[in-house]
Amino acid sequence: MSRFVISCGGTGGHLSPGIALAEGLRARGHETTLLISRKQIDARLSAKYPHLKFAPMPGRGWAWHPVAIARFVPAQLRALWFCLRLLRTVRPAAVIGFGGFTSASPLLVAALLGIPAALHESNRVPGRAVRLLGRLARRVYLPLGIAIAGIGGGATRHAGLPVRREITRHDPAAARAALGLEPQRRTLVVLGGSQGASALNTWVRAEHAALARAGVQLFVVTGPGKGAAETLTCPAADGAPVRAIFEPFSDRMAELMSAADLVVSRAGAGTLAELIRCGAPAVLVPYPKAADDHQRANAEHFAREGGGVVVAQTELVRLTGVVLALLGSEAGLEKLRAALRRMDRADPLELMLTDLEEIAAGERRLNGGAWVMAA
Repeated sequence: MSRFVISCGGTGGHLSPGIALAEGLRARGHETTLLISRKQIDARLSAKYPHLKFAPMPGRGWAWHPVAIARFVPAQLRALWFCLRLLRTVRPAAVIGFGGFTSASPLLVAALLGIPAALHESNRVPGRAVRLLGRLARRVYLPLGIAIAGIGGGATRHAGLPVRREITRHDPAAARAALGLEPQRRTLVVLGGSQGASALNTWVRAEHAALARAGVQLFVVTGPGKGAAETLTCPAADGAPVRAIFEPFSDRMAELMSAADLVVSRAGAGTLAELIRCGAPAVLVPYPKAADDHQRANAEHFAREGGGVVVAQTELVRLTGVVLALLGSEAGLEKLRAALRRMDRADPLELMLTDLEEIAAGERRLNGGAWVMAA
């Protein structure tokens, strides 16, 4: 048995794969501690997993603004002290970071204490934390075909994003019924990521009546603070009522994606991994202000692999036509689903679990079974 510390807070896209890795390590008999942020999204998602140990840590993200920098520095100093005390107490065999501002302090402290570290980058454009900290890591997990200058091939492993074990394909009709939708009606799910997407919310509010006339029912996750939960009903062309359900937050991703004939979504790596696992074709609308425009790169790769299509946020005027054209072609949807099944053949979790166990075993041999702190 080994102990591992997993740093994965700040967004659902960081926390979800951290949970997947923690559950995989626990299934193999290891102990885990997950470092998360103090954001509401982390608290809500972590509450679903009482069998896992979470440690909310201080810290905040970087921004090029004098006030933000003034807040960043003391917050990160507090985070460094927090991580120093925690790692000395837990004495992990390795520290694994999934990027974001919660990864910097534990990776730096791990380097100080001589603890092996690993980083996982799920986006097609590596983030700042992974680019800067990768040289301190024993292992850097990157998407296939991606490399980072200065990080040698011996440290790099190509692995996709681990997906939580409950994210599996459900029967579509049963999933729709569980969500309060009609089991046999064409279904569009709209997701804006863990924070919601105002542009997609505005589009769906303007177009839900037209979609209903075409017989398309909706389930929309608007995001925290972006509207109250409600159900609207509009008539189809034949007069039958068609529902549009709006929820600020949902932790039922497997049911939502399984219920969908089509998903309209942002292009975060976590969302794309779950779309692939659930076999849900998608129209991706990348967030145009994402760091280094990484969502556009994610979306274009997903489309090249055949899992869906991309519509830029500046072209939302054509989104309704794209959606209705896709929903009107069962053969086209099945072609997208076949591509998603092909994309789902790799198992990044098993690769990471085996690799991390080898790192931990090597460290035990090196230290004679005892944890030591670097001088």
